[in-house]
Amino acid sequence: MTTEPQTPRPRVGLFATCLVDLFRPSVGFASAQLIEDAGCTVIVPMAQTCCGQPAYNTGDRKDSRAIAEQVIEQFEGFDYVVAPSGSCAAMLKKHYPGLFKGDVKWEERCRRFSEKVFELVSFLTDVRGVPAVNAKHVATATYHDSCSGLRELGVQTQPRQLLASVEGLELKEMATSDVCCGFGGTFCVKYSDISGAMVTKKTADITATGADLLLAGDMGCLMNMAGKLKREGSPIAVRHVAEVLAGMTDKPPIAGSGK
Repeated sequence: MTTEPQTPRPRVGLFATCLVDLFRPSVGFASAQLIEDAGCTVIVPMAQTCCGQPAYNTGDRKDSRAIAEQVIEQFEGFDYVVAPSGSCAAMLKKHYPGLFKGDVKWEERCRRFSEKVFELVSFLTDVRGVPAVNAKHVATATYHDSCSGLRELGVQTQPRQLLASVEGLELKEMATSDVCCGFGGTFCVKYSDISGAMVTKKTADITATGADLLLAGDMGCLMNMAGKLKREGSPIAVRHVAEVLAGMTDKPPIAGSGK
């Protein structure tokens, strides 16, 4: 009797992101669970740092590049690099190559690294072919498409596909799911009045859906909207999509809003 050789499980480096590490570790654990359930081995390099986007967005190319070199060195040995954030994934995948353009030593090395970077839900559906999840969460939810995930990485149908398989979850689309929430990293600090007006419009659209749960794939967006909803006294709970997809919703919602 012969047995077929087992295909080795792909090794995935989880780029946890600063905001997940500092404010919402449960998203990191949920992400790891989802990636493992998709047949992969998850490794979280302890020396990982910021993706460098704050420096990059303020024009500091020198420090952005120094950070990028460190990230590449930590993650280039994996089969894939996955981040539970469209913003960070887009930085690694779309903007790192420009930092090394024309550099004989680093350009090709960066290209190989960036090609294997994926946003979490896109990785599950587009790379691993996950059609559904085994999770239950009774709620009426609405989903916000983050700017970077949607416009730079094409993440839109993927989270909705997986959310449709969550037992007890009903999805109600808001009128402006693809409109910026006003966070934009350093944008919300430099242009606070504009940012505040944008998130005010956003929370009004969220409330208009009648949903009791707001989901998204980026912690920056989620913290911005959750903070505004809490200040408005809204009962709407806010969570990262990974927590619901993994069935790991025992932690309080983001900003302590909702139930």
